[in-house]
Amino acid sequence: MRVGIQGVKGSYHHLVAQNYFETIELVECMTFDALTRSIVDGNCDIAVMAIENSIAGSILPNYALIDESNLFITGESYFNINHNLLALPSQDINQIKEVHSHPMALLQCSKFFSKYPSIKLIETNDTALFAKKISENKLEGLGAIASIESAKMYGLEILSKSIQTIKNNVTRFVIVEKKISNKKDFTKASLKFVLDHKRGSLASVLNVMSDCSLNLTKIQSIPVIKTPGKYAFFVDVSFDKKDNYDKAVSIIRIMAQEFKILGEY
Repeated sequence: MRVGIQGVKGSYHHLVAQNYFETIELVECMTFDALTRSIVDGNCDIAVMAIENSIAGSILPNYALIDESNLFITGESYFNINHNLLALPSQDINQIKEVHSHPMALLQCSKFFSKYPSIKLIETNDTALFAKKISENKLEGLGAIASIESAKMYGLEILSKSIQTIKNNVTRFVIVEKKISNKKDFTKASLKFVLDHKRGSLASVLNVMSDCSLNLTKIQSIPVIKTPGKYAFFVDVSFDKKDNYDKAVSIIRIMAQEFKILGEY
């Protein structure tokens, strides 16, 4: 199976893909836009995409990418993110002048680097990518924030382990495909709907979910670009009985101006 990821080998997307699938042919994409195009164009069969983080919150552009590209969520995986400071062997942290990594990783490790004000922090597209560059180009005085697996893959030394400010740092990844899943035993769904811009419209939909015994596990609003003041709502719901879910969906379809099932898993 050709599995697309954002990043390179050793990235957290790669680790999630390895854990989720038995055997994969990895398709590396440097951006989420490129990852989305890779699925749409058929360059990969399925993709792993980060959608939210327990510290930083939702990755809003990825909701839009899934929606606009008509992709379908067929699974999810929660992964504990553990950041480490990597450099060439025999390097000391006091020799490090710059650390390059994904902006989210830099943000999540800001407290650690406040103790080293002389180190310049520089944003890159991916955590593992700069670890790879350090290894291939023997870049002294430079560090990367990446996984322990990246250190092993690229022969780097771990100068400091688990440097993220909040130790319980979990990212939710979704598994996305071009085709709709035919699963019959799913217990969770991701939905998108747009409502009339009037008082109580959202409350009415939430009441339907409650009456149909759906558990609302997430709700995220994103502005509708062409209509200022109007919002699209992206929600995740879980349930014990599919009949309850089907009933809720049939009612919300009628209530909403726009309605779309983004995933069932």
